[in-house]
Amino acid sequence: MSINDSIKQIMARSLEAQQLTKAVFGKVTGLEPLEVAVEQRFTLPAELLVVPEHLRELAVELGGERFVLRRGLELGDRLVLLRSEGGSPYVALGRVEA
Repeated sequence: MSINDSIKQIMARSLEAQQLTKAVFGKVTGLEPLEVAVEQRFTLPAELLVVPEHLRELAVELGGERFVLRRGLELGDRLVLLRSEGGSPYVALGRVEA
């Protein structure tokens, strides 16, 4: 291996190690409390998850009747998650169609 190849390999490893975020996929396995199984390797508890407003239920009550304007997370929902530097917390970016 030439010195140029060695330098390229070292630089590639260095950049990979400095990666600040990484996208991973998960599946909602619990709601109360929220739990997400990540790529069938480990489960994230609610304390390590950041769920933005667009993934939370929005409902209104009109005339004694409840209307759901935006559904929240449900069991089995597949999510794309962004892992921040250091591994926690994970930010749920959105749902993914299976």
